[in-house]
Amino acid sequence: MSTTDAAYLEALLAPIRASRSYRPRFGRKGPSGLDFSDFRSLYSADPFYSWLGLDTRTIYAAHRAAGGVTSIYRQIGIGCERLIRLILGNIFSLSEEDTRWSYTVSGPSSGHRVVSLDACLPLDRIPDAARRRRFEAWLTHCAATLGVDRRLLPSLRTIVFEIRQGYKSKDSKRQLADIANAAGRPTPNVVSLV
Repeated sequence: MSTTDAAYLEALLAPIRASRSYRPRFGRKGPSGLDFSDFRSLYSADPFYSWLGLDTRTIYAAHRAAGGVTSIYRQIGIGCERLIRLILGNIFSLSEEDTRWSYTVSGPSSGHRVVSLDACLPLDRIPDAARRRRFEAWLTHCAATLGVDRRLLPSLRTIVFEIRQGYKSKDSKRQLADIANAAGRPTPNVVSLV
């Protein structure tokens, strides 16, 4: 395996390793979740849960498995995001910072939060002139495909990517967050990078 391939594989797998130590939080804040002993203390202290026999290893294992699966999918997404940025950075000789993009939105009750998208390609930061011209031609083609007014083309200097696989359920948090982020804006057409 080449050094580049090893770096790509590590970018994908490193976040997934975090799921190995996943422990459910049961609504508690903190850097780590509850182990079985903490869970049992919590559920045994609840007369109703303990009376129903929910303070068992089986129930704890079910919580850990359910949250662990969610954690794995989340970490796969983080790994893919890092992988895409690394590949684009290598192709266009861009730094990690060049390929990051985010914006701040106001929340109804939580103040401000930062929303980051998967990758960014700033035209003016691409050092290789031939690659920069090729990217600019592709960006112009995408704009034409999407019906962007030609007068705006000179101002198009960056493209930002948000990549999604198929959603698995209608009530997915990620799906709802994507819908909220796009609220008030038309759904964009999909344009191939190839």
